[in-house]
Amino acid sequence: MNEAKFTGKANIYSKYRPSYPDGFIEYLYSEVGITKESVIADIGSGTGILTDLLLRQNSYVYGVEPNKDMRNIAEKELTAYDNFVSVNASAENTGLLDDSVDYITVAQAFHWFDRIKFKSECKRILKSQGKVILVWNSRDDKSELVMKNESINRKFCPDFKGFSDGMRGESPEEYSDFFKDGICEYKTFRCDLMFDEDSFIGRNMSASYAPERGDSNYEPYILELKKLYEEYSVSGSLCMPNITKSYVGEV
Repeated sequence: MNEAKFTGKANIYSKYRPSYPDGFIEYLYSEVGITKESVIADIGSGTGILTDLLLRQNSYVYGVEPNKDMRNIAEKELTAYDNFVSVNASAENTGLLDDSVDYITVAQAFHWFDRIKFKSECKRILKSQGKVILVWNSRDDKSELVMKNESINRKFCPDFKGFSDGMRGESPEEYSDFFKDGICEYKTFRCDLMFDEDSFIGRNMSASYAPERGDSNYEPYILELKKLYEEYSVSGSLCMPNITKSYVGEV
């Protein structure tokens, strides 16, 4: 796992990254099978965005996160939950006990993992018939706004490989090498995001590839984002077409 990717970005990440729609959480607890008695390992848990939603359902959650900055924010924000345990560990070596968790969740992080090593770790810590849930908030790539946003990133962000680090396509077959027998359940949930100018720029700056203050591309990047916001905002608000994509299966 790339532990240092978000060092220095934890605060902006926590402030501007979107949460997940109610429909997705309802799906996990009504169809996937998670209950308040379930033990969940939220791996690559970051600042605890998904972790918090699972804790609210009274499930017992291990937040596994190797980045100190991100983990510290999660620990501060989630300290009131007695069903939360923060774990300083990587996806490939969680330190959790064998056969100790019912479900594994991975939100916005799977593309950073060593896929083969992570699959082996999932098999080790999952109980019999346990499942892995991969989820991403993904910009709708059919949107003109999203395409222009991508073009700006390619111009000013040398490390930009595509949104979510150029994650594989949305087809379940793209993850067939990870899930058992190549089978997973694929679901999508509409989750359009509303931004004012500050949060739109903040959301872009929370990405691992965004230029840092002092970089030559920093000011030009923000200027172009402001122009894009002005072009697409209506009455001080911009709607970013977004889809939450979920993949669930055994490994």
